[in-house]
Formats: sequence, structure tokens, C-alpha cells
Amino acid sequence: MQHQKFSLRRRITIIGIMAMLILQSCVSVSPPVVAEMPPQPIVGEMHSGFVKSGLEVFIENRNWDDNLKYGLLANQSCVDRNLVHGVQLLPEYINLVLIMSPEHGLFGAENGGDLIGEEIEPSSGIRAVTTYRQGQEAINEMVADLDVILFDIQDIGVRSYTFIYSMSYIMKAAAAMGKKVIILDRPNPINGVQMEGNILKPEFSSGVGRYPIPYRHGMTNGELALLFNTEFEINCDLEVVKMEGWTRDMWFEDTGLPWVPTSPHVPDASTILPMISTGTYGELHVLSEGVGVTIPFEFAGGPWITNPHDFADALKTRVGEGIIFRPTFVKPYYGRFKGQVCGGVQLYVSDPEQYKPYLVGLQILAVHQELYPDVDLFANEGRWGMFNKVMGDDQIMKDIQAGKDPLEMEAGWLKDLNDFAEMRKAYLLYN
Repeated sequence: MQHQKFSLRRRITIIGIMAMLILQSCVSVSPPVVAEMPPQPIVGEMHSGFVKSGLEVFIENRNWDDNLKYGLLANQSCVDRNLVHGVQLLPEYINLVLIMSPEHGLFGAENGGDLIGEEIEPSSGIRAVTTYRQGQEAINEMVADLDVILFDIQDIGVRSYTFIYSMSYIMKAAAAMGKKVIILDRPNPINGVQMEGNILKPEFSSGVGRYPIPYRHGMTNGELALLFNTEFEINCDLEVVKMEGWTRDMWFEDTGLPWVPTSPHVPDASTILPMISTGTYGELHVLSEGVGVTIPFEFAGGPWITNPHDFADALKTRVGEGIIFRPTFVKPYYGRFKGQVCGGVQLYVSDPEQYKPYLVGLQILAVHQELYPDVDLFANEGRWGMFNKVMGDDQIMKDIQAGKDPLEMEAGWLKDLNDFAEMRKAYLLYN
């Protein structure tokens, strides 16, 4: 029967080819007319146009003073949409005399936490110094000979990422030394609507969490600068150059802007949401967060997990929508567990609108505690301090150790989160 069907299809095909040949013999053989393909529509899915960064708007508006000396606090992410760096662009318009850099240095090449020496920006020859791990007095001295400090760094929308505190230190220096700060604003890459996490308690203030804001704050650099300046009484002479075309519901992929890796282990904007889940517990230096393999912050596991399917299944039953856990094995090239096979899960964000990454990070810890009680995630007492600073509170650690359900923990900080959401409204620059 199958052979008969095949023969029938073959006869039909042959008859069709013969018919085409007969038709072609009856018509002119002039060359075909080739019409130009109509241009593809600009993905109007680009939220009604593209976004102009504060850097681009600053240059287009020509709102500068040739008589002033400018400094620029920036890193590799200070580029226009053609990936031309601000250090190449700005000297054409302003008297740029000093470059300052945050954690990871001017080029983003240094590892997190490493000391950074003085650098020279090769294309301009301008001296570059770092504000990272410098005291407030030293930063005050850096800006003493400047009139205006520009700030242009792509942030990732997370409380523990240090760039927003580099911004706050330079604002405090400007207030102390009578200088002006201009923030060249950039998008919050994980949108400006969703907020998540507990509010940092002041006693846990540090370089990875200086002010009482939630872990995921949903604000741009410019908006945070306005909030810091007023709510935390910095009181510097502050101006924000707003973006054009950005709306709060945008993810970075909606902006039309190119992504430049903001630090060595954030190669793409899609890394950020999993990083919120895994980067927190990564501070404990026990469970791997994927640093050392090609999927940084998208992995959770360790050598003791020999059947990752068990881990994935347990997470699936506990965690809400928007995330898929793929059981897998990895062997880190460097860092923790270098050269060892680690079982675990890769985090796939299936719906970023539904995914609650901060909560999921706590659920990963809770599930791990239940499945692998012989592996104490809090064994390294020397890491407790940094973990608590990143979490903004030591209660998180105590609750996980006590076996508390992360959903109960989340319910406990919702009022504070709602209070922050109300307070921040006065500083929002975009709809």
C-alpha cells in the first residue's frame, strides 16, 4: 500500500513537470523582470521609534559651555548607537580634561572587586582615574579642578551593582566642592515598572547597597540621582539629560540601542534577570552561580548534585511562572569548582513579565537546603557579611537557615516595597 502511494505521487510529479515544459514552450523566453523587494517595515514593535540615550541628546542639544572644564565618569558602556565611545565624541564639543571610572575600570576588563590603577584612554591620551574603592575625600580631590562632571554608565537596575553608588559618591563630591553633575541618562534594561525585594536596612549600608531601596528598583540612573539627591540629602547642583523615546515598559531589546557588556560576567542584557536569582547566593561561595562557564549567572549547582533531574523537578514544583529549569552538567574553566563536573540546572527565562527573579533566588536556596542538607550553604562564615550586605538585611539568611518559606518572606517586605513605590513617584521622568 505504501509503495502504491509513492508510485502515485511520483506519477503526479512527472505529469506536473511535463505540463510546465509544454506551457513554457508556448510563451516568449524573454528574461524575467526582477522586482525590488519592498523594504522590511521598521519593527514598529520598536515601541513607536528608537530610543536616544542621554549622551546623544546632550550632543544634539549643544547645551554646553566652552569655558568650563569637564570630567567624565564612564566606562565601556558610554557609547552612541553606532558604538562610538563618548571619549571620542565629547572632546569635539567640550573641554574634557579628566576621565573617571567605576568598578571594573574604564574598559570593563578588571574583575569585580579588584583594585584599579591609573589608566590612559588610548584614543585621546586623557588621564583616567578610578573612584572605585576610593574614600570620599579622595574623590573630592579628584574633582577639585573641574567645573562639571558628566556621568554616563549603563546600569542594570539592581541594588547591589556598584555603578549607582559611584554616581552617588561623585554627587557628594560635587556638593562638597561646589561643582555641577550632569547625568546622561540610559535605560533601565529590565524595565521601569517592576520592582522586587526587601528594602535595604541602613545598618547594612555598603558599597553594594548604600541606600534603602529595593533589590530591583525599576528606575533609571537619572531618576535614582534625583531621588538620592533629595531623599538622602546630597543636595548637589544636579541636571539630568533625559533620553528620548524611552517608556517604562521597555526591556532593553525594545530600545534599539546596542548592548555593551557592563562587566565581565554580564555579556548581554538577558543575563540580568537570572543574575538577580543566582548572584545573591553566589556571595556565599558554595553553590555555583555559573561564573566560570559560558553561561554566567544562568546556572545553579555543584559537584555534589549527581542527578540534576531531582533538583530541576523540585524547583519546578516550588517556583512560579516565567522560568524553566533545565537539568544539566557543567565543568567550570576557572573560579569555583574549576575542572570539576557540577550537576545542576540552567535557568531559562520563558516569560520575563511573570518571572520574579529575587524570589526565585531564595527558592533555589530553600529547595537546596531540603534536598542536600549535608551541604551547608552557609558554611563559610567569612562570607556572611558580604551576603547580608548584598541582601540588605541579615534576616534573609536567618529565615533560610530556619526553613522559612520564601513566599512568607516576600509577604513580609511588601508593605515597605509599596511605600518605596509611592515615594519614588516624585522622581520618575518617564511614562
